[in-house]
Amino acid sequence: MNHPSATPPTTRRQFLRDGARAAAVAGLGGLLGLVGTRSRADGTVWQIDPRKCLRCGLCATTCVLEQSAVKCVHSYAICGYCNLCTGYFEPEPNDLNTGAENQACPTNAIRRTYIEDPYYEYSIDESLCIGCAKCVEGCTRFGNGSLYLQVRHDRCVNCNVCAIARVCPGDAFVRRPASQPYLLKETH
Repeated sequence: MNHPSATPPTTRRQFLRDGARAAAVAGLGGLLGLVGTRSRADGTVWQIDPRKCLRCGLCATTCVLEQSAVKCVHSYAICGYCNLCTGYFEPEPNDLNTGAENQACPTNAIRRTYIEDPYYEYSIDESLCIGCAKCVEGCTRFGNGSLYLQVRHDRCVNCNVCAIARVCPGDAFVRRPASQPYLLKETH
């Protein structure tokens, strides 16, 4: 006897469809769990060794993220607060002003703030930085090397096989303990 509120029996087709959905949800959950833990399970994360970095520009174009997790950082202890900062200005700028035609950074991620004559402070707007290393190249080649690249772990998805690490010509990508993820540059 069928009750009006009783559910109808499950058909084979419905059973298979529901089973496939459950398997897909379980598989997606497992994949998200794997992505969530990635290599952090072994307690390490990717980082750039600033002593090995060749400033090739691949960090900006090879990261799996739309905007690279690699950003320029500034060691203020090393900085000379120069009027003519070779990380900020293009070689042979038209003028020592903040005009885009004078700047090395293609995204205007470096801010130049007057301190007192002849000193300026340079800071990085990480939301604009694409990790292209143009400023790092100028600062390292002609300056004191206070600008350098680092993987920012609030953005990095910590791929097991980092796309940038695979193509890095200087083998600058290294594994670091997650408890000490950054390699700070303290001397030039």
